[in-house]
Amino acid sequence: MKISIPETVDEWNSRGDDYLPGHLGIVFHKVDPDLVEARFSVMTSLMAWNGFLHAGSVVTLADTCCGYGTLRSLPAGADGFTTVDLVSNFLGTARDGHVLCRATPLHKGRTTQVWDAVVTAEESGKTMAHFRCTQMILWPRPES
Repeated sequence: MKISIPETVDEWNSRGDDYLPGHLGIVFHKVDPDLVEARFSVMTSLMAWNGFLHAGSVVTLADTCCGYGTLRSLPAGADGFTTVDLVSNFLGTARDGHVLCRATPLHKGRTTQVWDAVVTAEESGKTMAHFRCTQMILWPRPES
Protein backbone atom coordinates (compact mmCIF):
# COMPACT_ATOMS: atom_id res chain seq x y z
CA MET A 1 0.00 0.00 0.00
CA LYS A 2 1.66 3.21 -1.20
CA ILE A 3 1.41 6.17 1.18
CA SER A 4 0.40 9.50 -0.34
CA ILE A 5 2.84 12.27 0.62
CA PRO A 6 1.33 15.61 1.72
CA GLU A 7 2.44 18.59 -0.33
CA THR A 8 1.86 21.56 2.00
CA VAL A 9 2.62 22.20 5.67
CA ASP A 10 -1.13 22.50 6.30
CA GLU A 11 -1.61 19.00 4.86
CA TRP A 12 1.21 17.61 7.05
CA ASN A 13 -0.42 19.16 10.11
CA SER A 14 -3.92 17.92 9.27
CA ARG A 15 -2.66 14.34 8.68
CA GLY A 16 -1.57 14.16 12.33
CA ASP A 17 -4.67 15.79 13.85
CA ASP A 18 -6.35 12.54 14.94
CA TYR A 19 -3.11 10.81 15.89
CA LEU A 20 -0.46 11.26 18.58
CA PRO A 21 1.11 14.40 17.05
CA GLY A 22 -2.29 16.11 17.06
CA HIS A 23 -3.09 15.01 20.60
CA LEU A 24 0.21 16.47 21.81
CA GLY A 25 -0.38 19.73 19.98
CA ILE A 26 2.60 19.33 17.65
CA VAL A 27 2.53 21.96 14.90
CA PHE A 28 4.81 21.70 11.87
CA HIS A 29 6.32 24.83 10.34
CA LYS A 30 8.49 23.17 7.70
CA VAL A 31 8.58 19.69 6.16
CA ASP A 32 11.31 19.63 3.52
CA PRO A 33 13.52 16.75 2.39
CA ASP A 34 16.50 18.19 4.33
CA LEU A 35 14.86 20.08 7.22
CA VAL A 36 11.79 19.49 9.36
CA GLU A 37 10.76 22.00 12.05
CA ALA A 38 7.93 21.64 14.53
CA ARG A 39 7.03 22.70 18.04
CA PHE A 40 4.53 22.26 20.81
CA SER A 41 3.43 24.42 23.71
CA VAL A 42 4.33 23.14 27.15
CA MET A 43 1.13 22.18 28.98
CA THR A 44 0.25 20.05 31.96
CA SER A 45 -0.75 17.07 29.82
CA LEU A 46 2.85 16.88 28.48
CA MET A 47 4.43 16.95 31.94
CA ALA A 48 5.31 14.22 34.40
CA TRP A 49 3.74 14.49 37.85
CA ASN A 50 7.07 15.78 39.25
CA GLY A 51 6.66 19.05 37.30
CA PHE A 52 9.16 18.34 34.51
CA LEU A 53 8.37 17.86 30.85
CA HIS A 54 7.77 14.15 30.26
CA ALA A 55 10.59 12.53 28.26
CA GLY A 56 8.02 10.76 26.11
CA SER A 57 6.62 14.06 24.85
CA VAL A 58 10.12 15.19 23.79
CA VAL A 59 10.85 11.84 22.11
CA THR A 60 7.51 11.96 20.30
CA LEU A 61 8.25 15.45 18.96
CA ALA A 62 11.71 14.44 17.72
CA ASP A 63 10.62 11.05 16.36
CA THR A 64 7.70 12.58 14.48
CA CYS A 65 9.95 15.24 12.92
CA CYS A 66 12.42 12.57 11.80
CA GLY A 67 9.59 10.36 10.54
CA TYR A 68 8.00 13.15 8.52
CA GLY A 69 11.44 13.93 7.05
CA THR A 70 11.91 10.30 6.09
CA LEU A 71 8.48 10.13 4.51
CA ARG A 72 9.17 13.36 2.60
CA SER A 73 12.49 11.87 1.38
CA LEU A 74 11.40 8.38 0.37
CA PRO A 75 13.13 7.06 -2.74
CA ALA A 76 10.87 6.68 -5.79
CA GLY A 77 8.89 3.45 -5.60
CA ALA A 78 9.23 2.95 -1.82
CA ASP A 79 6.06 2.09 0.12
CA GLY A 80 6.95 3.65 3.46
CA PHE A 81 9.32 3.22 6.38
CA THR A 82 9.58 1.94 9.92
CA THR A 83 11.80 2.99 12.80
CA VAL A 84 14.47 0.41 13.66
CA ASP A 85 16.52 2.38 16.19
CA LEU A 86 16.26 5.58 18.19
CA VAL A 87 18.56 7.18 20.74
CA SER A 88 17.73 10.16 22.94
CA ASN A 89 20.11 12.13 25.12
CA PHE A 90 18.45 14.61 27.47
CA LEU A 91 20.30 17.73 28.57
CA GLY A 92 17.54 19.86 30.07
CA THR A 93 13.82 20.48 30.31
CA ALA A 94 11.18 23.17 29.98
CA ARG A 95 8.39 23.97 32.42
CA ASP A 96 6.63 26.53 30.25
CA GLY A 97 6.78 28.17 26.84
CA HIS A 98 7.41 26.26 23.65
CA VAL A 99 9.59 23.34 22.66
CA LEU A 100 11.10 23.44 19.19
CA CYS A 101 12.57 20.57 17.16
CA ARG A 102 14.79 20.79 14.07
CA ALA A 103 15.48 17.51 12.27
CA THR A 104 18.02 16.99 9.49
CA PRO A 105 19.17 13.90 7.59
CA LEU A 106 22.56 12.38 8.23
CA HIS A 107 22.09 9.61 5.61
CA LYS A 108 19.40 9.08 2.99
CA GLY A 109 19.88 5.73 1.31
CA ARG A 110 17.69 3.23 -0.51
CA THR A 111 17.43 0.86 2.44
CA THR A 112 17.89 3.16 5.45
CA GLN A 113 17.75 6.79 6.45
CA VAL A 114 19.37 8.25 9.56
CA TRP A 115 18.00 11.50 10.96
CA ASP A 116 19.28 13.75 13.75
CA ALA A 117 17.08 16.11 15.73
CA VAL A 118 17.86 18.84 18.23
CA VAL A 119 15.14 19.83 20.67
CA THR A 120 15.34 23.25 22.31
CA ALA A 121 13.40 25.39 24.74
CA GLU A 122 12.35 28.01 22.20
CA GLU A 123 12.34 31.06 24.47
CA SER A 124 15.74 30.44 26.07
CA GLY A 125 17.36 28.73 23.09
CA LYS A 126 18.80 26.07 25.44
CA THR A 127 19.24 22.60 24.02
CA MET A 128 17.03 20.08 25.79
CA ALA A 129 17.81 16.90 23.85
CA HIS A 130 19.70 15.32 20.97
CA PHE A 131 17.93 12.54 19.12
CA ARG A 132 18.99 10.14 16.35
CA CYS A 133 16.86 7.58 14.61
CA THR A 134 17.40 5.02 11.90
CA GLN A 135 14.53 4.28 9.55
CA MET A 136 14.26 1.19 7.36
CA ILE A 137 12.79 1.95 3.94
CA LEU A 138 9.94 -0.39 2.97
CA TRP A 139 9.60 -1.60 -0.60
CA PRO A 140 6.67 -3.32 -2.32
CA ARG A 141 6.72 -7.08 -2.01
CA PRO A 142 6.54 -9.12 -5.16
CA GLU A 143 3.17 -10.81 -5.60
CA SER A 144 3.29 -14.58 -5.25
